[in-house]
Amino acid sequence: MDTASIIATLDAEIAKLQEARTLLSRIANVTIAKQAAVPTKKRRKRKLSKEARERIAAAQRKRWAAARKAAKPAPAKAAKKTAPPTKKKGMSAAVRKRIAAAQKKRWAAIRAAKEAAKKVPAKTAGKKVPAKNAAPAKPKKAAPKKAPTAKAKKAASENATPAATEAATS
Repeated sequence: MDTASIIATLDAEIAKLQEARTLLSRIANVTIAKQAAVPTKKRRKRKLSKEARERIAAAQRKRWAAARKAAKPAPAKAAKKTAPPTKKKGMSAAVRKRIAAAQKKRWAAIRAAKEAAKKVPAKTAGKKVPAKNAAPAKPKKAAPKKAPTAKAKKAASENATPAATEAATS
């Protein structure tokens, strides 16, 4: 076959295909136009009648009542919880007495050490031995002297002897 005949057959095929394409496009345009012409129905909101709503409400109340009835056996378990509470764990009376006695002994030693410190003069005291388990004694700081107040000045002037006041005035 020569090239001229091949080109002629291809042109014939192309013409047939273009014809088929135009037919199909016309059919498609017609169906699209028909679909556009038909108005779509807007779905209406469904309304229940008063009787239907009452029937539904009554059925729901009946279901709630059944659910409450089934839930009533649960409080019986709660009654078991109201039984007397279990005894709390803690110290026995003997342990409490032992702790109290040890604490009294410690405080007695501390008090005795304080009393001994008061009775012994500072010069002959030497080194002080702290009581067993007693807290170490802290040295006391000397309080700073304050200026006399107005009341103290007035009281001092009233208590002063007449001779002292004469000497102060002259």
